[in-house]
Amino acid sequence: MNEAFIMVVFGATGDLARNKLVPALLSLFKQNKLPEDFHIIGFSRRDLTNKSFKDFFINLTSQKEWPNFIDHLSYQQGDFETIEGYKKLIDCLADLDKTSKNPYKRFLYLATPPMHYESILDFLNETGLSKGKNTRIVVEKPFGKDLDTAISLDKKLSHLFEEDQIFRVDHYLGKETVQNMVAFRFANGVFEPVWNKNYIDHVQITFAEEKGIGNRGRFFDGVGILRDVAQNHLMQLIAAVAMEQPRSFTKEALRDERAKVIKAIRPIEENDVSKFVVRGQYSDYTNERNVPSDSNTETFVAMKFFIDTPRLQNVPFYVRIGKKMPKNVVEISIVFIQQCHILFKEYGCPEIGNVLTIRIQPDEEINLRVIAKSPGAKLTLQTVNMKFSYQEQFKTRGIEAYDRVLLDIFAGDQMLFNRSDELASSWRFITKILNGWGNHELRVMNYESGTWGPREANKLIEKDGRRWL
Repeated sequence: MNEAFIMVVFGATGDLARNKLVPALLSLFKQNKLPEDFHIIGFSRRDLTNKSFKDFFINLTSQKEWPNFIDHLSYQQGDFETIEGYKKLIDCLADLDKTSKNPYKRFLYLATPPMHYESILDFLNETGLSKGKNTRIVVEKPFGKDLDTAISLDKKLSHLFEEDQIFRVDHYLGKETVQNMVAFRFANGVFEPVWNKNYIDHVQITFAEEKGIGNRGRFFDGVGILRDVAQNHLMQLIAAVAMEQPRSFTKEALRDERAKVIKAIRPIEENDVSKFVVRGQYSDYTNERNVPSDSNTETFVAMKFFIDTPRLQNVPFYVRIGKKMPKNVVEISIVFIQQCHILFKEYGCPEIGNVLTIRIQPDEEINLRVIAKSPGAKLTLQTVNMKFSYQEQFKTRGIEAYDRVLLDIFAGDQMLFNRSDELASSWRFITKILNGWGNHELRVMNYESGTWGPREANKLIEKDGRRWL
């Protein structure tokens, strides 16, 4: 990127800015992918000076590039809920504008908890900070708390900005493996003919984290894992698995197909939530910092649902998402209908036949489980893995997700960002589950840290004659 810019980061002292956003900006700076003239202005409630704000980030790392990068950082203290800080921000931006011959591009990055979005947008409007074609707004997930708040927030955004100025971030869309699924599915003729209900038995998706909520207690307890992960990351993985081939490799064509899939997810009605959704909380959650002792917030969700498209009609999707799990793993498994018994039933067919597993993290790879004959005179069958590893195959390291997110924002490329209809459809599905929990007063089920969630999660899939992989 060669155009000078100013990025205002609202919530600049929070976890997202500290752990993802500023490190990604530093990474791009090290790669010479930022212009010479750029400014990052932190806006937050903490009473910090420019120096103490810079020290806040310097203490995170000892990388030698910090001294040069840190010169581009400055700070403006302000409360999100009062206008005074925004007025000071206007003065700060005006002073910077005087130093440049050409107008700066402006990026307003909302890295705050979603409860502050409406207030920030109101004050951006009232002060005129939202005006100008060179201004872009970046909004992090979760976008709202339910369908009604998401629609209200989107109306406010659309009133202040044109659609091509709005970037709704889901950094999972920036991950190499997620992007590769489009190429993997539609550039390889060997998979697409069997990628349908005639050959697929079911699909499993796992989002598992070993760690708990850490220092995010205040934020997480007001959100829960269904809103924090299922409403966004999960929906994008489902779309990648179930979408039809786009008419072209363009922004709108890809977004159209993603939106069609999310809209086609069969809703789980409120009265059926207890049948299709398991809600859990790890055993020591209420001992975490800033978590109420009587919290009913979920740290684990397992669910079963269907996608009503001709391709995957009545193919069950089983999903489990949780914290304090036995290991860190995010993966999709396409389990194909067992064909072995047609010819080899008497020779000991494995319980599960072909499985295609696409791992997003920690190690980006694709595994295909096939059935082969064991060496020897006797006909014995066993499963073996065919593995494709990004790290082993490509010597060039892939771009990190937030690096990619920022580069696309700077370039104005919205291909890997959510569109409003995608968000509305995902919230429509999630809100029915939330209402089912609330209206039927369904309590969370406890599970021990380091396990795969409540026992009911196993029952959810085992009652269908299947098991978690």
